[in-house]
Amino acid sequence: PVFAGLEPADQRMVIVALVSPRSPRDWQGQAPDALFALKADLLALLDALGAPPLQVVQGSASPWWHPGRSARLQLGPKTVIAAFGELHPAVLQAMDATGPLVAFEVNLDMVPEPKRHKREGGGVKTRAALALSPLMPLSRDFAFVVGQDRAAADVARAAASADKVLIADARVFDVYQGAGVAEGMKSVAVEVTIQPREKTLTEAEIEALSQSVVKAVAKATGAVLRT
Repeated sequence: PVFAGLEPADQRMVIVALVSPRSPRDWQGQAPDALFALKADLLALLDALGAPPLQVVQGSASPWWHPGRSARLQLGPKTVIAAFGELHPAVLQAMDATGPLVAFEVNLDMVPEPKRHKREGGGVKTRAALALSPLMPLSRDFAFVVGQDRAAADVARAAASADKVLIADARVFDVYQGAGVAEGMKSVAVEVTIQPREKTLTEAEIEALSQSVVKAVAKATGAVLRT
């Protein structure tokens, strides 16, 4: 909640994210622009909220945003749904913060209600309610040996399928062929992000989930865990 004054009109609900970019591991050796990664997260959030397609407007952001590295997402010329970008250097200086810092803010009060779609046979269907977990995610790394003709993305996709509820993401961060890996094979390293939903996972539960990942990848791709 944001309280800009004492009147009801001065109050609004927002979702805010502030990120200090770090270079993620990337098997291609290229770190993506943190601002574009943040934008992708923002668009995914807006999609989950049921927001319609929005117009990207640059050059009119609030003064706490970097003028050349920020934008608004609007519904028409006046309705600002969200803003994102790098924080202005003057703000970083006032905060005594090391930049760059990227952020977004979504004004929930301005997001229109999702459209209802008629089902066949009557009734309506709407998007499921957004489910956000207050628990911190954790990650586990796996290195699999798989045939060199198998796409690395297949390994990540299989790992993500091991548990549709607890696994939030699976991404390849290294692909290797050479000493220690048999000819005709390659090593694919995958980072799996686990998002607890209702409670913190125990070590036994994490180990069981890890075994499920190994089995799912083996079944889908024939890969084995690298030792």
